[in-house]
Amino acid sequence: MTAVKRYAAVVEEFTRNANVSKGAPGKKGFGSEALQFDGKIFAMLSSQRRFVVKLPRDRVDALVAARRGSRFDPGHGRLMKEWFVAGPSLDVDWVALAQEALSFVADRR
Repeated sequence: MTAVKRYAAVVEEFTRNANVSKGAPGKKGFGSEALQFDGKIFAMLSSQRRFVVKLPRDRVDALVAARRGSRFDPGHGRLMKEWFVAGPSLDVDWVALAQEALSFVADRR
């Protein structure tokens, strides 16, 4: 299954929530097609077609240590501490990661 199809399934799952939207009208670039909770990005497909979620720093550290993926670099060479890129393996559950990310973002408002 392609990354685009996997992400479409995540979008379908989460846009059922009234507080979740996909993208921001008229926005281009970073996060323009991202899943957002009350305007805050929690999951997205990067321009390189990689699934990225916002999680607590210690959770990102644990996932990276377990070799489930990597920290996110938006392209300027600086790794983001609270952003995780899921590895390409199909055994990484994108919906579960997105649920964790949604909970994290929702708890921070």
